[in-house]
Amino acid sequence: MSTGSNELGFGLMLAAALALAGCEGPLNSPYPAADAERNILYSSFSERPKHLDPARAYSSDESLIIGQIYEPLLQYHYLKRPYVLEPATAEALPEIRYLDASGKVLPAGAPDSAIAYSEYDFRLKPGIRFQPHPAFARGAGGEYLYHHLRPEQFAGIRTLADFRETGTRELTAEDYAYQIKRLLHPALHSPIAELMKEHIVGFKALGDALERDYFAAPKGRFFDLRPYAVEGVQVPDSHRLVIRLYGKYPQFRFWLAMTFFAPMPWEADAFYAQPGLIEKNITLDWYPVGSGPYLLAENNPNRRMVLERNPYFHEDRYPAEGDPEDGPNGLLADAGRLLPLVDRVVMNLEKETIPYWNKFLQGYYDYSGIASDNFDQAVQFGSSGSPELTPEMLEKGIRLETSVAASDYYLGFNLRDPVVGGLDEAHCKLRQALSIAMDYEEFISIFMNGRGVAAQGVLPPGIYGYQEGEKGINPYVYDWVDGVPRRKSIETARRLLAEAGYPNGVDAATGKPLVLYLDLSTHGADDKPLLAWYRKQLEKLGVQLVFRATDYNQFQQKMAAGNAQIYQWGWNADYPDPENFFFLLYGRNAKVPNGGENASNYVSEEFDRLFERMRNLDDGPERLRLIEALQEKVRHDAPWIFGLHPKSFSLHHAWYGNLKPHLMANNKLKYMKIDARQRAARRAAWNRPVWWPLLAGFALLLAAVVPAYRHYRQRQRAAAR
Repeated sequence: MSTGSNELGFGLMLAAALALAGCEGPLNSPYPAADAERNILYSSFSERPKHLDPARAYSSDESLIIGQIYEPLLQYHYLKRPYVLEPATAEALPEIRYLDASGKVLPAGAPDSAIAYSEYDFRLKPGIRFQPHPAFARGAGGEYLYHHLRPEQFAGIRTLADFRETGTRELTAEDYAYQIKRLLHPALHSPIAELMKEHIVGFKALGDALERDYFAAPKGRFFDLRPYAVEGVQVPDSHRLVIRLYGKYPQFRFWLAMTFFAPMPWEADAFYAQPGLIEKNITLDWYPVGSGPYLLAENNPNRRMVLERNPYFHEDRYPAEGDPEDGPNGLLADAGRLLPLVDRVVMNLEKETIPYWNKFLQGYYDYSGIASDNFDQAVQFGSSGSPELTPEMLEKGIRLETSVAASDYYLGFNLRDPVVGGLDEAHCKLRQALSIAMDYEEFISIFMNGRGVAAQGVLPPGIYGYQEGEKGINPYVYDWVDGVPRRKSIETARRLLAEAGYPNGVDAATGKPLVLYLDLSTHGADDKPLLAWYRKQLEKLGVQLVFRATDYNQFQQKMAAGNAQIYQWGWNADYPDPENFFFLLYGRNAKVPNGGENASNYVSEEFDRLFERMRNLDDGPERLRLIEALQEKVRHDAPWIFGLHPKSFSLHHAWYGNLKPHLMANNKLKYMKIDARQRAARRAAWNRPVWWPLLAGFALLLAAVVPAYRHYRQRQRAAAR
């Protein structure tokens, strides 16, 4: 081998490197180069969804998928705040009638006591069709091709995509009625079935009938719900649906915007009931069938899930109005455009936060949350205390969106406990003193990177009746100072504690220190700083705090029996109405003895009277007055130490448009847009391969090898001579 051949080898390596550098798209891209400028949105998921059947799904990760596929009658307006309902598949909001016990329509303004029934009357938009699906496929004679598959036909079927033929049909009111009956299907165990039995007329009787007949029916056959009638669900014609409820329950309109009440074609139920498909996990819980903007084209929870545009999606347009700031913020630029704005949504499995975060910074994910490990890299707090992006994020054009969740996280008192319970003034002052001492501003700063808002009462921001400013503070815990709420001094808390009978944390009657117990499910070593923080807060008052940890099941049993003293708890809103928060303190919902969601076992005749008057009123001055009275009552009685409302921080790239945080809507993806060209350009710029270390390494290698090789050849020639 000559020196020239070495130089030739080096030249070839250099040419190969340059050729690679010239390849289309970044070399580290996890996506096909052909997709670089396609209208695709990229996101991720960390855990496999458990249910995709709308009768069963209830978690946020499940709703992220099925909310794009299924269409309830109503939806939330994407831009307006407070949250406003609008028609989805319905032509308009329902006509609501109130009836007396004889079924006669009551005049407007009739007292609630006269209302025996409520009727919600819907008319559907015509021409809406379901996505293409083999359940609808028919032969030349009109017969369903795949409803009665023979054993040999299952041999070549592994996924839904293996069926050659698909079909569609128009959405009808019967599809909504069928889904409502599915909520009671004995094999599905819908999480809202028992609640709906309290409200939908005849629903309990239907549940009893289905329970009886399902278990008596032959196994392995389609259990057809069509022959069953429910008194409170009527279909006068193919595009009209009437639902009758007991009494007045205005919160029902919010349930009608959830996928529990999405339409279900009986054909899909029949198709998926075949044992041969169930054995292959081809079920409705895995392959949804809807009329929404997207269909689930790929479901591989060990790798990725893919949504694609539904080719039969009906006309739906981006909103033309919103809040006053939406226009200047660019959120009305797409007003009137046909939805969805993105053709495809690719969701990749990412179990670890660091790889996910790095891919986001490289431009391979369009938006991201912020894990604690990455928070300081992404966010800093300005002189005013408000969150700001770091220079590194700003340089990349990344944007920050924040929103306060419709959630409560709090420490609750068991009002049945002899030490912290009771509604006399002394016990109220004890709980008020503890509320002041528990510094949740410090908690939010230390444990949540500032991602929270200290709670002033039961209602979080965004819920009707929540009040900003001085009028909205808890006056038993805060003062209004220089335009902001400021927690009362620890001296004020000590005074209240003394008035409650515990001067300096000592029981005046017995001379013994006041010892309180925080009951919680088992915590690990990582939670020691949090528990130490809780103890430190009460030490400021001279009060001792003891932790009683059990496993989760034992903790739940302790709560159900009313044996806890102080406990940690939280609540995420099902719908944006004050009733969905105040009911947590309604006496009839007490855990003991009723097994309800009132974990504090708070029972106040005054509160219950106000709540019963407030819950079914329409929003307006009278309801607002009652909400204010309810807030005042619970602030004084302090059944909770009102902790915080979590604040979510999300990041998105400059090419990701129309993002406005919405805590209630599940069908948000149809409003999103992607500037794919800008994304491709920035990915290329951010992921340019750095070749000089490789080339320098080759050069150093050659510099070391060539002299040695020359010396070796010289010795060979000398030996030959």
